[in-house]
Amino acid sequence: MAATGEETVRASHILIKHEGSRRKASWKDPEGRVISATTRADAAARLGDLRAQILAGRGSFADLAAQHSDCSSARRGGDLGTFGRRQMQKPFEDATYALKVGEISDIIDTESGVHIILRTA
Repeated sequence: MAATGEETVRASHILIKHEGSRRKASWKDPEGRVISATTRADAAARLGDLRAQILAGRGSFADLAAQHSDCSSARRGGDLGTFGRRQMQKPFEDATYALKVGEISDIIDTESGVHIILRTA
């Protein structure tokens, strides 16, 4: 629990950035060339494929996050640690709190790009 008594959650995610992302650079693409040439539809399709692999048992969330996520959390298998309300972008927060521990979200859009989220606590 947070100091204020609010419920906290822990989650991992895979982020795929695209041409509409607020910051078009990542650890994988420092110049943002690939990101700037990626449509939201292409990013969502890639993420959908990764989600399907995880659900079919063909890859672990952490391994696929490490390989494919545009977030620096990739080096921790996508782990964002523990957070409370108002610490993440609203669509991301709402999706995370709606999940049960162990569940993986559908594709979530934020200003950062498209995500799938695994609630871990």
